[in-house]
Amino acid sequence: MDCWSPSLAVDDEFQKLAWRVNPPRVTVDNGTSRKATLIKVDSANKRGSLLEVVQVLNDLNLIVRRAYISSDGEWFMDVFHVTDQQGNKLYDDGIAERIQQSLGPRVRSFRALRSSVGVQAASEHTTIELTGRDRAGLLSEVFAVLAELKCNVVAGEVWTHNSRMASVVYITDEETGKPIDDPLRLSEIKEFLLNVLKADKDMRTANTAVSVGSTHKERRLHQMMYADRDYDLHSADSGSASDRSKPFVTVENCADKGYTVVNLRCPDRPKLLFDTVCTLTDMQYVVYHATVIAEGPEAYQEYYIRHTDGCPISSEGERQRVIHCLEAAIRRRTSEGIRLELCGDDRAGLLSDVTRIFRENSLSVTRAEVMTRGSQAVNVFYVTGASGNPVTSETIEAVRQEIGLTILRVEEDMYSKSPPQESGRFSLGNLFRTRSEKFLYNLGLIKSCS
Repeated sequence: MDCWSPSLAVDDEFQKLAWRVNPPRVTVDNGTSRKATLIKVDSANKRGSLLEVVQVLNDLNLIVRRAYISSDGEWFMDVFHVTDQQGNKLYDDGIAERIQQSLGPRVRSFRALRSSVGVQAASEHTTIELTGRDRAGLLSEVFAVLAELKCNVVAGEVWTHNSRMASVVYITDEETGKPIDDPLRLSEIKEFLLNVLKADKDMRTANTAVSVGSTHKERRLHQMMYADRDYDLHSADSGSASDRSKPFVTVENCADKGYTVVNLRCPDRPKLLFDTVCTLTDMQYVVYHATVIAEGPEAYQEYYIRHTDGCPISSEGERQRVIHCLEAAIRRRTSEGIRLELCGDDRAGLLSDVTRIFRENSLSVTRAEVMTRGSQAVNVFYVTGASGNPVTSETIEAVRQEIGLTILRVEEDMYSKSPPQESGRFSLGNLFRTRSEKFLYNLGLIKSCS
C-alpha cells in the first residue's frame, strides 16, 4: 500500500510563520440557510486544526447540524451549519469574534501540538484525574475522601463506560479557596484516593494524578479512557449495552484515492462530532475530508483519513481497533439512567452528602457534571439502580425528600433514549440531496467509497 507523505519535513519555524501570515479567518452567514447559521473557517493547515475548531464550537454549546470539511494540502476549509441548544439560528454579533479569538493567531510549536490541543492554562484550581474500575458507591467514596481532606470541589466531570470510570475534578483548599500546591498534602490526597480506587482489587491499574492548573475536561476524559482501554471488548459488561444504542461504524479503504473511509451512524446528541474527532486525533489519524449530517434523530458522519505517517489503514486488526474505539467514544457520553439536576447554595461537603444519599438508596451514578456559579452549585447526575434493577419513582422521591425537593429536580433528557436502528451497510452518498452537497460530490471531496 502506497503512503502519501509530505515531500519535506515539517519545520517549526515555517509553521509559526504560516500561522502569523495566515491566521484563521471566521465568517458567519445567516442568509444562506433558513434553519441554521453557517460558520466558515479557513486558514493555513496544521495538524490539530479540525479538533481546535470543533472544540471551540463545543465549548460555545453550539449544535452542529451539518459540516463539510476539507484540509487536503496546505489550506484548511470548514463549513459548519450550527444552531443554539434550542434549535435557533445565531444572532449574536460577537460569535465570529469569539471563535476568532479562541482559534488564534497563536504561536505554537508543531511538536507540542499533540499535548497542547485542548489545554487551557489556569492556576485557579488543583486538578485531580482518576481512572479505575467502576463500582456502586465509588463516587460517594471519592467525594467523602475529598471532604475529609478539606478539599472543596468547584468543578468536575465523571464518565463511566464498559466497567471503567474516569473523572477530572477541580479542587481548592476549603479554608483559603486557593489551589492546593503543598507537595506533602498533594501526595496525601493522591494516596487516599488511590486506596479508594483499589478497594476492589482492580485487575487493571488504577491511576490518580494531581497537578496545579486546568485542562479541557472533556478532551482529557477521552484521552484517559482511551489510555485505560475502555474500548476493550473483553471487559465483563461489554455486552450490556442495548443493540438499540449501539453505533454502526464501517471502515474501508478507498484505493483510488489512497484514503481510509470511515462511515458512522448513531442516534444524534450534542457534542457527538467533538467526541469522534477527539478519538481519531488521539489515535494519530488525520482527517482530510469529512461530511456530517445530523438533522434528525440519527447522525451520519463520513471521514476520509490517513495515519499521521500518510498511510491508510493496512490491517484487519487496525480496522477493528478503529471501529471499537469510535464505538466507545460515542457510548462514553451516552446518557444512561435518570437525569437529576441539583441547583442550590454551595457548601463544603455538599457532593459528599448528595452522593452518600444516592448510595444509601441503591442508586449508582453513571455520569456526572459538577459546576459552581458564584455561590451556587449546579450539578447534573445520571443515576441507575445499583443492582441493575430499574429505578422506581418512590426511590427518586425519597431521595428528593432527603436532599430537598426545591434543589433536586428530575429532568427529561431528550438524548437519553436511543431510537431503534436498522442493521446493514450504509453510505452518506445516498443522502446527498442539496445543491451544495452535489457540488462537493462532483468535486470528489465527499465521494462515498461504496
